[in-house]
Amino acid sequence: MHTILPFLLAMIVAIVLLNMWAAKLKIAYPILLVVFGLLVSFVPGLPVVKINPDLIFFIFLPPLLFEAAWSISFKEMKRWWRIIGSFAFLVVFFTALAVAVTANYFIPGFTLALGFLLGGIVSPPDAVSTGAIMKFVKIPSTTSAILEGESLLNDASSLIIFRFALIAVGTGQFIWQEASLDFLWMVIGGAGIGLLVAWIFVQAHKRLPTEASSDIALTLIEPYLMYWIAEQFHSSGVLAVVCGGLYMSGKRLIFLNSTSRIMGYSVWQSFVFILNGIVFLIIGLELPEIVGGLRSEGIPLRIAIQYGVLVTGILIAARIISSYAAMLATLIFRPSVAPRASSAKRRLLMPLMLGWTGMRGVVSLAAALAIPITLENGLPFPNRNLILFITFVVILLTLLVQGLTLPYFIKYGHVFDDFTDEEKDKKTREEIKHQLKQHVYHFLKNKHENELNSHAGLERMLKQWEEKIQTHNTDWMNEKTKDIFFEMLESQRQFLSELNKDISVNEEIIRHQLYQLDLEEERLRMI
Repeated sequence: MHTILPFLLAMIVAIVLLNMWAAKLKIAYPILLVVFGLLVSFVPGLPVVKINPDLIFFIFLPPLLFEAAWSISFKEMKRWWRIIGSFAFLVVFFTALAVAVTANYFIPGFTLALGFLLGGIVSPPDAVSTGAIMKFVKIPSTTSAILEGESLLNDASSLIIFRFALIAVGTGQFIWQEASLDFLWMVIGGAGIGLLVAWIFVQAHKRLPTEASSDIALTLIEPYLMYWIAEQFHSSGVLAVVCGGLYMSGKRLIFLNSTSRIMGYSVWQSFVFILNGIVFLIIGLELPEIVGGLRSEGIPLRIAIQYGVLVTGILIAARIISSYAAMLATLIFRPSVAPRASSAKRRLLMPLMLGWTGMRGVVSLAAALAIPITLENGLPFPNRNLILFITFVVILLTLLVQGLTLPYFIKYGHVFDDFTDEEKDKKTREEIKHQLKQHVYHFLKNKHENELNSHAGLERMLKQWEEKIQTHNTDWMNEKTKDIFFEMLESQRQFLSELNKDISVNEEIIRHQLYQLDLEEERLRMI
């Protein structure tokens, strides 16, 4: 414990520093984390990182999926459900099938069941890597919604394939009738259990006298409970977390107050950032042990690398083929929703860009590490180390090759130039702001009309909102004025800090005032 704890703390410090460096270099931070973990793994004397395969899913997946469900727009998911569903289910199955057939044909000792197991592991693209890369390039909001929706659901579909393949490898048989019923129960049962547990927690938040800290504490245990209950009933814990998270996300304005939402957002951002960082570091740190396992099985490293490169190529090709097939199907069956491009070149390049976003990461590693070391009969799990190594190569190559080149493809390929909606979004924001001003004015005028004559405060408030409606100049707060406001806020912070040195002053009041200043600064930055 005394040797592991400093190592874990050092990992968190490294995650923070590498994230800052990645932001400066304008590359996705998972790329640096994997490379750093790989380099650190060769340092002698460091403790060996070992995670219980039975716990890897339970530790990492529930909070990562839950946070993703809270972040995504359910409205956009409903709008683009056809293409999201095709990428999340059909493309994942097609990719897993392509990997299974390739592995069965080219890799000695790989049955179709082992091939599907490997395909289920490496088929889902990683949402974290894609999201980190998209920070540095501009893409249309519709494309972003499709990628986010796909990444949320493809984890569930790939892990269902993984579970059935694991059963087939362990038992040596696969009964389609039983598998079909089990699949339906995993989907329906997982979604139903997730929604039921989410509804219970929403009622608990609403009816119990919770505060921000207890609200946040509850949200931290909710995904784990959804996952655990669903797994106890042999349904999909992943779908339970996804469906429950989507339900609670839609109800957040009902059962969480503003303080809980603001604080909860910060807590979850930090929590998920650390979890993702640890997983990507583990990807690199695990390599020496995996290589040692390959050598013990007599598999040359050069051959294992060739298998990894082969599977990576199949994955990239399968996703690109699927992207063009989706575009063709849309043009034939749903031409009204097909994206408009100014030239045939851009129309042909767009599916290539979508296909090139298939970086692998957290879920693939978690699934690979979750493979049991031995079968139920006590024999070693066949080709476990080779599957782990191929997964590592896939993650590394897709992060480095696709992750580093994707921003340049988007930027210099000019694929999305015709679809930038920045100007449209700006007009929408201004229109909403003006509508909000009118709403507040009419609310005060109609709701409190009888009190206006006898309440000076309400009269002043109504006068202020009347002036705001008449003001159409959106540049009233220029950069120079903002700088003055920021200086004034900083001066107030210094004053409060000095005042806090007085023992007789309640520090809780000081902290509350400092929090108000922080909120005011955030409001100014959004103007």
